[in-house]
Amino acid sequence: MPNKGVAAGAATASDAAPGTPPAKASSGWPLLASELSVLFRRRRTWAMLLALAAVPVLMAVAVRVSSAVPPGRGPAFLDRISQNGLFVGVTALLVCVPLFLPLTVGVVAGDTIAGEAGLGTLRYLLVAPAGRVRLLLVKYAGAAAFCIVAPLVVALAGAGIGAALFPVGPVTLLSGDVITAQEAVLRLVLVAAYLTVSLLGLSAVGLFLSTLTDVPVGAMAATIVASVVSQVMGELPQLEWLHPWLFSHYWFGFADLLRQPIAWDSFAGNALLQAGYIAVFGALAYGRFITKDVLS
Repeated sequence: MPNKGVAAGAATASDAAPGTPPAKASSGWPLLASELSVLFRRRRTWAMLLALAAVPVLMAVAVRVSSAVPPGRGPAFLDRISQNGLFVGVTALLVCVPLFLPLTVGVVAGDTIAGEAGLGTLRYLLVAPAGRVRLLLVKYAGAAAFCIVAPLVVALAGAGIGAALFPVGPVTLLSGDVITAQEAVLRLVLVAAYLTVSLLGLSAVGLFLSTLTDVPVGAMAATIVASVVSQVMGELPQLEWLHPWLFSHYWFGFADLLRQPIAWDSFAGNALLQAGYIAVFGALAYGRFITKDVLS
């Protein structure tokens, strides 16, 4: 949907009387606020977030109405859900990492620039004194905001439905240590933060792909395919030399956050890797966007 607030501001700037001095570049905060407002008012965004929230709900209900889950069957921690409802959130995040989270992030990131170009509103946005670089940063910030919200929705929906259907109490970590339920909730939020960092590299890839086309569906599909290809390559032993460079390499490293004390090596390695992808694909997106013809 068009970014009506910013487009209206751009139209006002273009209608200024002849001889009027050009407006100085304004702060990017109004532009960012408009972008976030448009993003989180879209029915598509709410539909994706509701679909993500449905994953832990369906999982918890299935465990509740079924017999005991045999140990070692299904996703990790699935057999512990009936003993402690807080494991619903962790298990749901584990299930969403390979497909559902990259799928939704790919839709949002792929739509950043291509969506405006496809609707014909990109040229109006660039008339505003924000400029191409600021607009590019704002679009990436919007995609990054979705990367924050999406894992949190899964985690909090899992914790909520888990507490409603199962007993909640002290949690035994992978290291064998026991922590309180309150500490376990904090660990769950920390896992969601880890996945937020994990998805930022994919968002940068999607932003770059979005600058290459005026067809948002194409950019979305290409971003999702990039996610799948990265994970497939990460499973091939013949490409082991390449694994540390794949943006999906650390996606499942959040298990280190479920130990006592917390092992931060995976978090630090993940953050460094994603920062590299942001730098490289951000530069590629910048190089493409500043030369992009938006009038054709």
